[in-house]
Amino acid sequence: MLRIGILASTKGTDMQAVIDAINSKKLNASVSVVISNKKDAFALERARKHKINSIFIDSKGKGREAYDKEISKELDKSKVDLILLIGYMRFLSPWFVSKYKNRIMNIHPSLLPKYAGGMDLDVHAEVLRNKERITGATLHFVDEGADTGPIILQKEVKIENETADSLKEKVQKAEQEIIVKAIGLFEKGKIKVEGKKVRIKK
Repeated sequence: MLRIGILASTKGTDMQAVIDAINSKKLNASVSVVISNKKDAFALERARKHKINSIFIDSKGKGREAYDKEISKELDKSKVDLILLIGYMRFLSPWFVSKYKNRIMNIHPSLLPKYAGGMDLDVHAEVLRNKERITGATLHFVDEGADTGPIILQKEVKIENETADSLKEKVQKAEQEIIVKAIGLFEKGKIKVEGKKVRIKK
């Protein structure tokens, strides 16, 4: 069984889809630990509701690598195989990225490489300002850059008469679909990284 660790700073809406897929036996996985840098992140509350180990680690006054080492201790204690970043509002240190190479997945609310580096509603607002007709979600492995790692899966979303909030909701559905799908592929050993490209085995 695949053991997942989740890093989250916000509500963890996409995390709920993962928990639901596990509970309905769609995924042969478990969420071992949820860690947040925000004490009041609803993601922690969500974890507690499902009796998942939830940990707040304060980042105040700590360097990026020192903080990541604290997180790493908890992830290793829970023997996690895969790390998911769900609305995690911090950049990871090169030390952390290298330690868990090709084992950290991040969900981004656009069709990368478009709108890389943006966060949450800002991305959707910018997409609308630019009068895009199609946006979507991207799941990628994390490397040292901002949203530059090998892309695992993408899903397009058509833009109709949207506000940033309504678009966020639509894109989140796409995010949840590809996260659940990718966890299943990862668990079955079907995701192979070759340089900057991801190959999904049949």
